Amino acid sequence: MSIATERDEIILRQRTSTFASLLNFARRKPLGAIGGAIVLLMIVLAIFAPLLAPYDPTLLIDGGSARLKAPSLAFPMGTDNLGRDILSRVIWGARLSMMVGFLATFFGTGAGALIALATAYWGGKADLITQRFMDVIWAFPSLVVAIVIIAVLGRNLTNVIIAISIVVVPSSARVVRSIVLVVKESDYVQAAHAVGASQWRIIFRHVAPNCGAPYIIIATATLGGAIITEASLSFLGLGIPPPTPSWGRDLFGSAQKFAELAPWMPIMPGIAISVAVYGFNLFGDALRDVLDPRLRGG
Repeated sequence: MSIATERDEIILRQRTSTFASLLNFARRKPLGAIGGAIVLLMIVLAIFAPLLAPYDPTLLIDGGSARLKAPSLAFPMGTDNLGRDILSRVIWGARLSMMVGFLATFFGTGAGALIALATAYWGGKADLITQRFMDVIWAFPSLVVAIVIIAVLGRNLTNVIIAISIVVVPSSARVVRSIVLVVKESDYVQAAHAVGASQWRIIFRHVAPNCGAPYIIIATATLGGAIITEASLSFLGLGIPPPTPSWGRDLFGSAQKFAELAPWMPIMPGIAISVAVYGFNLFGDALRDVLDPRLRGG
């Protein structure tokens, strides 16, 4: 058997194993599979928004004469009060929500996990002070904290991501800290100490890998909350400035004045927010059941 043929067979077995794992996941967790499909759809919309959107989201169709058009074949989600295609704005809004959600979750949960990993392992005053600081952030509603940060830093995409990242730090820090406190007292960590392994080797070789599954779970669950926070900030006029399409701002701009005259204006971005958050929550719950050793038998 040639090397190329053997390599092809290995690749084929890996693909077959991956496909079988996905089918097994769908059979065991059908709601999780639905959530995963929604997440995948949102990612596709975000990546290929320029190709999928029928119009420029900021374009005034026919010079603005196509205002308040009800949903039809030409405009499946209708048009807004300025004559812009709502479907195009919803698709481009997915790009903003996914980008903010993923980046804020990545930086926020990552920072929280690293802080917890270091302070919980060494303990002492650093751990005590860090936890009290987390308690302070945790004591306030996340939206209030995000609003204060935006008010101080100003309205732009970077600051919105920073604000949401800070908001999600305590949740990941608490979860990872609880895991570290258990793992660092385990027999294999004590054995590594006994043979003279360095502190950093123990942290990254023995402690951190055991935090991987809980971290993935908390990160997936946090994505839905990050999207809601971004939409809430935009709804309050503190998100990304116009004319960038945003689900929250489109909902805010239409809910007050056009809820009766053109109900499709607030309904469409509202449905997009609900579906995205619902999908991430379903997928996160399924991942928790699969990755958490205490729930694998459930």
